[in-house]
Amino acid sequence: MKEVRIGMVGYKFMGKAHSHAYRDLPMFFPDTLRPVMKAICGRDPQGAGQAAARYGWESAETDWRRLVERPDVDLIDINAPSDVHMEIAVAAAERGKHVFCEKPLALTLADARRMLEAAEKSGVIHMVGFNYRFAPAVQLAKKLVAEGRLGRIYHFRAWFLQDWLVDPSFPLVWRLRKEIAGSGSLGDLGAHLIDLAHFLVGDIAEVVAMSETFVKQRPLPAEMEGLSAKGRGDAPPGEVTVDDAALFLARFANGALGSFEATRFAPGHRSTNAFEINGSKGSVKFDFERMNELQVYFTDDDADVQGFRRVLATDPPHAYSSAWWPPGHTIGYEHTFIHEVYELMEAIGAGRQPVPNFRDGVKCQAVLEAVERSVEERRWVALSELD
Repeated sequence: MKEVRIGMVGYKFMGKAHSHAYRDLPMFFPDTLRPVMKAICGRDPQGAGQAAARYGWESAETDWRRLVERPDVDLIDINAPSDVHMEIAVAAAERGKHVFCEKPLALTLADARRMLEAAEKSGVIHMVGFNYRFAPAVQLAKKLVAEGRLGRIYHFRAWFLQDWLVDPSFPLVWRLRKEIAGSGSLGDLGAHLIDLAHFLVGDIAEVVAMSETFVKQRPLPAEMEGLSAKGRGDAPPGEVTVDDAALFLARFANGALGSFEATRFAPGHRSTNAFEINGSKGSVKFDFERMNELQVYFTDDDADVQGFRRVLATDPPHAYSSAWWPPGHTIGYEHTFIHEVYELMEAIGAGRQPVPNFRDGVKCQAVLEAVERSVEERRWVALSELD
């Protein structure tokens, strides 16, 4: 096999990001399998057709069931809202299609487990879209932890801060409806933090949490795309049924302590996705708004030069850097998706599961569910309770 034929469900924010990755991958990673963009799918015929023409897909569908049944499609890419993830993924796996699904994996832990079970039973390749793992600076942080250069890990603290919902007149988009999104800032932003914690530090054993919905009602939307929308002036407001902000503490299985904050009510923070890790031999700090840099500190540096150093992770030997630009020339958000798709194509070519896969998605979903249970019951919740 030299190519993988893609059918994609969803064509807006993540659809554009995934399409860009599929188109650019062969230019910069020519030795891996080549994605062939066979069909894009959306309920609106005009919107799907326009997206197909704009992004470079060969055709458009309006029913995901037809897409899954097409014999000229090897992999189903799901980046539609969370409420349809499970049904599409299970159907695709049962048809023998590989599955690439955006996070969070499903609305519930039970649905996520069903997706994993279907994929494993069918023997297909499965991947979940935690793209921030694929920033070279995050890969460097992983390398330093894995090699023991930070020593024993004591703390992981992470925060994902946005401000696009501060205006109470912003419309009630699908991300604010529990039946479609599953949760608010917790699942949308916190899921990324949880996955980074799993990737960098290890499994979470227990959590205690709180959350808040600051704006209870919002005008209904007339149209929406990505994180933008226009409201309807002729309709009564609708209820916001998810959290606007969520904070929780965690204890890792290895004894490390964690703190997590996700909010869409932090004015001035367009998309501050950041973490810090403290160990017995050093620390690292990362902020995606400066995604090419990792701040690194080692306790054994000479006393007169101790302090955090800025490491630009865009040059060899850093992850993926040999595919891109001359030293010092930075990369951006879209490149994390290209690296993600590269991992997916390499896994399909080798006949192995990529990382992160549905097992990682289920593990993240379990933490999300434990956090929600903690909020509801106002207590520490062990992940073992969800087994």
